[in-house]
Amino acid sequence: MTSSTAPSPFVVWAPRAESVALRLDGDTVPMHPVPDGWWDVEATALPASEGPHDYGYLLDGSDSPLPDPRSRRQPDGVHGLSRTFDPADHRWEDGLWTGRQLAGGLIYELHIGTFTTDGTLDSAVEKLDHLVDLGVTHVELLPVNGFNGEHNWGYDGVAWYTVHEGYGGPAAYQRFVDACHLRGLAVVQDVVYNHLGPSGNYLPQFGPYLHDEKANTWGSSVNLDGPDSEGVRTYIIDNALMWLRDYHVDGLRLDAVHALVDSRATPILEEMAEQVGVLSAHLGRPLTLIAESDLNDPKLITERAGGGYGLDAQWSDDFHHVLHVALTGETTGYYADFGSMSAIAKVLTHGFYHDGTWSSFRGRNHGRPVNTAVTPTSRFVVFLQDHDQIGNRAIGDRLTSTLTGEQLALGATLLMTSGFTPMLFMGEEWGARTPWQFFTSHPEADLGEATAKGRIEEFARMGWDPAVVPDPQDPSTFENSKLDWSELDDPEQAGLLAVYRTLARVRRRCPELTDPRFGVVTVDFDDDEHWLLVNRGGVQVVANFSAADQELLLPGTAEELVFASGPGVELRPAAGGRPATVVLPGHRAAILTP
Repeated sequence: MTSSTAPSPFVVWAPRAESVALRLDGDTVPMHPVPDGWWDVEATALPASEGPHDYGYLLDGSDSPLPDPRSRRQPDGVHGLSRTFDPADHRWEDGLWTGRQLAGGLIYELHIGTFTTDGTLDSAVEKLDHLVDLGVTHVELLPVNGFNGEHNWGYDGVAWYTVHEGYGGPAAYQRFVDACHLRGLAVVQDVVYNHLGPSGNYLPQFGPYLHDEKANTWGSSVNLDGPDSEGVRTYIIDNALMWLRDYHVDGLRLDAVHALVDSRATPILEEMAEQVGVLSAHLGRPLTLIAESDLNDPKLITERAGGGYGLDAQWSDDFHHVLHVALTGETTGYYADFGSMSAIAKVLTHGFYHDGTWSSFRGRNHGRPVNTAVTPTSRFVVFLQDHDQIGNRAIGDRLTSTLTGEQLALGATLLMTSGFTPMLFMGEEWGARTPWQFFTSHPEADLGEATAKGRIEEFARMGWDPAVVPDPQDPSTFENSKLDWSELDDPEQAGLLAVYRTLARVRRRCPELTDPRFGVVTVDFDDDEHWLLVNRGGVQVVANFSAADQELLLPGTAEELVFASGPGVELRPAAGGRPATVVLPGHRAAILTP
């Protein structure tokens, strides 16, 4: 917005409107146009009190006020009036917080509504010490912005500047971030800029926020490159800066950036990275941008000086896929190409499995190579499980439902020693038995029915019995997805938690395991015997994916067994001309140091 005078607290971008009025605490106040499609109101027409005030905007003579596109609070839901909220009113207690870099970190992904029984930000604070004890450094929240209904994954958001009232609203969000920082935990917020939800999206009435002629999987694409797209891009970048500046968030996870339709010479992702870099310099702490992308394109995480977008990291689906297949044997759908030890070895040493190679799932070549000479391994966020890979299964089943405790510990070992940035999904650390299912609560009966019908029919086409596919609109689907913290009293699950805690300690103790250079990693493997040996600067990680006991020859010096994923692992040091070996029972892994 540009204006010769300071704007009032109530300004709105509505380039399509012929007239705009402000409905403020029941009164109607006329607004006047200012440059670039913005509308403002005379300060003399505003109440003297600081508020809070309930308000909305009346477009072209309508008597039905619409919520503010930049609303900070929607106390009565996304269809109701907006309420003023000043983030500067919060008395922050994190003055000594200097941030955390992503490299060497451990991310924990959680959904506020199902992380605790109460499903609020304040109740989540009560579990933060558990994350600290686990060795977590970054807490990643699934989207918290306003959506229609009581519960949702968060990807149907329409009020991007708000915090869902059911979670506690923006004030609770500030308390949560403060609590994280006081415990040394960074906060990463998942944000969605590629589409809007199906209910409560009033943005098109204000301006050309959407491409009418372009769409992605979830609906109309956001207008990033068409006429009047400058205001839309500003809306998105201002939102990103809001989380980082006003709510002291340390990073953003950018949902499905491959769905962003942007033909501009400077893509919005590059522009965002530049603006976030400016803010980081001003605040004096690292600010991290992590992309979710289906493209396997390292340009996202290549520095801007090198012709890239300059994002800090991206999720690696390939890492998930190679380990999922090795552990479960599942090779249907997009898992078809990933069933070998050699596939794991390629991901560990090259970043992507598909880097210009043939993808049978897509029926074409996919991806491009990573420049491993200059790209840090820490720029790849890797995981055994996440909200998508669990929740987008027919019944939302976790690995716990199909794998033994030994196999879960084996997978955890590869995850935590990969050299990439590991991420855990809430409850994974103790082998949670609760599912994570797709749930919605659309108040509109027709939308709810269509969502449920589409979900069930999708999996019925894949051969699933419709009777076992959860109805996303059924409240029990949401309730069943909540973590059961009493499971920690189970000895088997407490044992797996101990494995994760030990792995986090070993990872912190051995600098070789967080060394971000691809060049220090070598991998030996046998596809027939199903074993893998990773050498990370002298520290060796050995893994037996078969059910049979194996004794593996160690090519380097190994003097100490610093971790075993289960009983029966034995290091036999070199002696009398005999090389060192390690004995691994079935589905075991070990970490050895010189």
